Amino acid sequence: MADKHLSTQFDSELNGVSSRVMELGGLVESQLRLAIHALSQYSAECANQVIETELRVNGMELDIDRELSSIIARRQPTARDLRLLIAISKTTANLERAGDEAAKIARMVKSIMHNGASRTLPSSDLRVAADLASGLLRKALDAFARLDTAAALSILKEDDQIDEEFDGFVRKLITYMMEDPRTISSSLDLLFIAKAIERVGDHAKNIAEFIIYIVKGADVRHSPMEQVESAVKS
Repeated sequence: MADKHLSTQFDSELNGVSSRVMELGGLVESQLRLAIHALSQYSAECANQVIETELRVNGMELDIDRELSSIIARRQPTARDLRLLIAISKTTANLERAGDEAAKIARMVKSIMHNGASRTLPSSDLRVAADLASGLLRKALDAFARLDTAAALSILKEDDQIDEEFDGFVRKLITYMMEDPRTISSSLDLLFIAKAIERVGDHAKNIAEFIIYIVKGADVRHSPMEQVESAVKS
């Protein structure tokens, strides 16, 4: 009976920390959306809100990590539960880094505005990649909530689309800079924004890999897709 009681407490603590991770994910999602809005509207006010939110994201990451450390110290979890706790910690770190990328976008927007960049630059072209990255992060959080390995596998495959958008945007920026060297400074800011968007997609991909690790016990990082599919189906 005591074991059952401890197990119930442990499950309650896991549910609590998982809820905090989802709350953090929602905050980072809104941060990313606001950063992209700041870019599309050249809004310094929105950019400042994104940067201010970074402190809250950082604080939530620290709180979750402290709670995870406390659970590990008090509960001495089994191998599978320890896998879950480690994956939650890494998921939290990836969400915090995605928030860092959103803040980076906001800072680059302010830099572009400060430099008085021409609105002929293809900043609107980043919308497709940004929507893909934001959607991928949302799917990763949904898959994490359900520990859905099929959804995680789908996320890993979709990440290639963001990479393709990034490559196409870089080619377009190079053309702009070659045609008008005066756009080089602001074009480089846009390049950093594009890279930040791509990194958000990478963090969503990392979360998907941790979901597979939790459920299947297989570390599929840096693995070919065929091996990942095999791990999910096993």
